[in-house]
Amino acid sequence: MGKIISIHSFRGGTGKSNLTANIATNVAMMGNRVAIVDTDIQSPGIHTLFGYDETTIDKALNDYLWGKAPIEDCAYAVHETVANQPGREYLKGHKIWLIPSSIRTGEIARVVREGYDVGLLNEGFHTIIDELELDYLFIDTHPGINEETLLSIAISNGLIIILRPDQQDFQGTAVTVDVAQRLEVPRLRLVVNMALPRYDFAQLKASISQSYDVPVAGVLPLSEDVASNASSHIFSALNPDHQWSETIREIAEEIIKDDED
Repeated sequence: MGKIISIHSFRGGTGKSNLTANIATNVAMMGNRVAIVDTDIQSPGIHTLFGYDETTIDKALNDYLWGKAPIEDCAYAVHETVANQPGREYLKGHKIWLIPSSIRTGEIARVVREGYDVGLLNEGFHTIIDELELDYLFIDTHPGINEETLLSIAISNGLIIILRPDQQDFQGTAVTVDVAQRLEVPRLRLVVNMALPRYDFAQLKASISQSYDVPVAGVLPLSEDVASNASSHIFSALNPDHQWSETIREIAEEIIKDDED
């Protein structure tokens, strides 16, 4: 049975979607069948990292939630589509599917206005795991704490919380950790993103882990190279020898190791 890994942050702007795409891709590059669901329906964006746009997204998660299509029809085989684009050859040979949220203004407005049945998400997650014979399903959540987030966290086999070394993030992450622990989520991990290179990463990792009593899977630097990528590619797959990419691999390896232990 495939594992559900939610990746969450209390606030926006932490690089959550970028990290979700990179971590999931690295797990796939290690020989696993992986899908990513963008449940940040009010502000979708992870599709851009894989080269999709409004011209290439026909059906989205929204269509499943509103009964217009089965969820498997909303899954795009990245390795069979955009992997054939010039410059995205690094995606070939790795089993990756993406279930995006709609980027059409009207669809987003409908979510804001009407909401949706979050109970369908649980059904959809397990259906897509079975249909695609997945090893891992990664959920890119909406920031903050809401009904969808609580559901995603509650049904997850693992939860990664992204935070920056910032006082607002520290306080918000404490709330998220408390919620996750009350829901008894197994395999809870923190990932620190956008740390200034002048920081002592080992000391920062130890300090944050001690503060929350939660393991820190990795500390990622604030990188000009990653910023220059501008969410146009899976940076770690395109630049495997970069220090940032090495940390992403370590996080991916820890996710897999959790299931082997």
